[in-house]
Amino acid sequence: MTDGLDFEMYLYRLFIALGYQGVYKTKSSRDFGADLVFTDREGIRNVVQAKRYAVDNLVGISAVQEVFSCMRYYKAKKAIVIASAKFTEPCETLAGINHVKLLDRSDLIKMIEDFRMDDIKAVRDRIEAEPRMILESWNEATTAVLHEIKKDYKAEKYVKELKT
Repeated sequence: MTDGLDFEMYLYRLFIALGYQGVYKTKSSRDFGADLVFTDREGIRNVVQAKRYAVDNLVGISAVQEVFSCMRYYKAKKAIVIASAKFTEPCETLAGINHVKLLDRSDLIKMIEDFRMDDIKAVRDRIEAEPRMILESWNEATTAVLHEIKKDYKAEKYVKELKT
């Protein structure tokens, strides 16, 4: 594979070979954040963002932002990022809060190995497994106990100085 488009095409062919329904590859540009769309075994539409990065180049937060933001456009209920590298910690955090499934290089290698051994169920189980969740529901976000948000104290100081 030489570029991201080859990686997208590889995943497209893999998802078809796995027997998923409603599999299609989106346009190369102006795809609203999804590279693939498919329907899983439970009949739920998923959007996939494919990221082909060098092994030592971590996938950042924009991958989660892109795939999560396109869910309504594609009428999907689940979002997945599949990458040929690892993810940054902020990327993993945002994915956990928004229930976006992250499949990294080690997951991808295992999927390919299982596929080559004709263990389609194992590959599909890995793809469809629940994502790592940080908040279980919006109810937790509205409770009195919230995690501390990192503030920009320089901005607060600047505004205070403007008032004086």
